[in-house]
Amino acid sequence: MKVTIKLNDLKYRYDVYQMFNIYYPLNEIKFEEEGEYIVNIFEGKADFKYENYYKEIIISENIKDDVKKLVFSSLKDITGDYYPWGTLVGIRPSKIALKNLEEGYSEEKIIDIFQEKYLASEEKAKLCIEIAKKEKIFVNRDKRNIAIYVGMAFCPTRCLYCSFTANPIGSNKKNINPYLNALSYEISEMEKYINERNLNIESVYFGGGTPTSVNNKDFEFIMEKIYNNFILNRNVKEFTVECGRPDSITVEKLEIMKKYNTTRISINPQTMNDKTLKMIGRGHTSKEVIEVFKIARRLGFDDINMDIIIGLPGEGISEVNHTVKEVLKLKPDSLTVHGLSLKRASILHENFILKKGIQIKKQNELSEMYEASRNLAKDLGLEPYYMYRQKNMVGNMENIGYCKRGKENLYNIEMIEDKQTIIALGADAVSKVVFLDTNRIERCANVKDVKEYVNRIRELVEEKKKLLDTLYLK
Repeated sequence: MKVTIKLNDLKYRYDVYQMFNIYYPLNEIKFEEEGEYIVNIFEGKADFKYENYYKEIIISENIKDDVKKLVFSSLKDITGDYYPWGTLVGIRPSKIALKNLEEGYSEEKIIDIFQEKYLASEEKAKLCIEIAKKEKIFVNRDKRNIAIYVGMAFCPTRCLYCSFTANPIGSNKKNINPYLNALSYEISEMEKYINERNLNIESVYFGGGTPTSVNNKDFEFIMEKIYNNFILNRNVKEFTVECGRPDSITVEKLEIMKKYNTTRISINPQTMNDKTLKMIGRGHTSKEVIEVFKIARRLGFDDINMDIIIGLPGEGISEVNHTVKEVLKLKPDSLTVHGLSLKRASILHENFILKKGIQIKKQNELSEMYEASRNLAKDLGLEPYYMYRQKNMVGNMENIGYCKRGKENLYNIEMIEDKQTIIALGADAVSKVVFLDTNRIERCANVKDVKEYVNRIRELVEEKKKLLDTLYLK
C-alpha cells in the first residue's frame, strides 16, 4: 500500500516523512501533487487534512518540532494508535535525559520536556531518566580510556531479520584463514599503537557475526590473539564474547573462553519457540539453548546474557509468554530485549514482508508483548542500564538491556553514550574517535567485503591510525 502526501514546503519533507514512517513503517511513502494526506506550512501556522479530518496549529520559531507534533498527533487521531515515544526518532533518547541531568534539571522538568517537546509518554521519560542515572555513574571522562571491538565476519547461517555483514560459514570456508590472518595483523598493529600512545583499554568486546561460528582451533587462535594483545597485563575491566547462536557453541569453545578470562558471554535464543526459530533461519532448537546455557553455568560463567526479540513474524503474546517462561527458568544475569527492526537489507523484509505479506501484530498486542518482557526482567531481579532505538522497529519501541546490579556491561554503555573512543577491528567494523572537549565524533569504517578487507588490511590500519592521531597527537 502506498501512502501519498501533498506537502507545500518540501524543506520539511524529512520531518514529515519520519512521522508517517512511525505509523506506516511497511508502506511506500511518497510526496505527490495529488496526495491523500495534505500538510500545509504557512508563516505562523500549519494544518493537516485527510478526508474529513482537519487540524490546525500555531507554530513557533521551532517550526520542525511543531510540524512533527502536528503530523504525529493527527495520525494518532486518524489511526487510533498511540506510540509512546512520540515524535522521537533518534536512536539514543537516554542521551537527552543524561544531558539534562548534567545541566541540573529536575526529574519533573525532564519529564515535562519529553511530554511537551516530543509528545512522549511519562513512562518513556522515566525510563530514560532511570537509565541516564545509571549511565552517569559509568560514562567515560578521560580521552585515554578506550574500548576495543573485534568483529567476526561469519555466522552459521544468515538469520532472516539480519542486515549486518554476516557471511554464512558453509559457503565461505576458503575465506576463513585469510580473514583470521588479516584480523590478527590488525590486532597486532593496533596493540603497538595503543602502547605507543599510552592508552588504557577498559573493555574488550568480541562480536560479529558470530565469534563461535569458526571451528575450535580457529576460535582459540583468535581468542589467544585478543587476550595476549589487549588483556594480558592490562587493567581491563571486562571481556565480553557474544557467543550468540547455541548451534555454534561447543564445550571446547566455552573452555577456551574461560582459559582466556572471558568475563561475560551472550547465549542468544531470540525466541524459545521452535517453529519460529526454524522460520527465521536460526538452525537450532530451544532445547539446545537450554543445554548450552546449563553447560556454561557448570563451567563457572556467572555473567551470562540472553537476547530475545519482540515482534518476530507469526509471534503473538502466547509465543512471547512461552519464551518468557523458559528464560525465567534459566535465570540469566542480564537480558537484552530487542524490538524487531524491519531492515531494508534483510531477507525478512525482502522475501517475507514484501512478497509474502506477513502481517505485523497490532499495536495493542505489541505493547502487551513488550510488557511481558519488562515483567520478565523484573522477575529476574534485573534493572535497565542501557537502551537504544532503531528505525522501522515494530511498535516503534526500543531495545533495552537489563542486568543484575553490578553486572552492567561497560562496553554497551560507552557505545550508546558516545563518550569513549572505540577502536574496532574486522570487516565492517566502525571505529569511533570521541573528542570529549568539543563533543565531536569522527568515524573510520573498515570495508564490508571479506576479500576486500583481506586485500586492503594494511591500508585500513593506516587510515585508522591517521584518524586516531588527530586526537592522540594533539
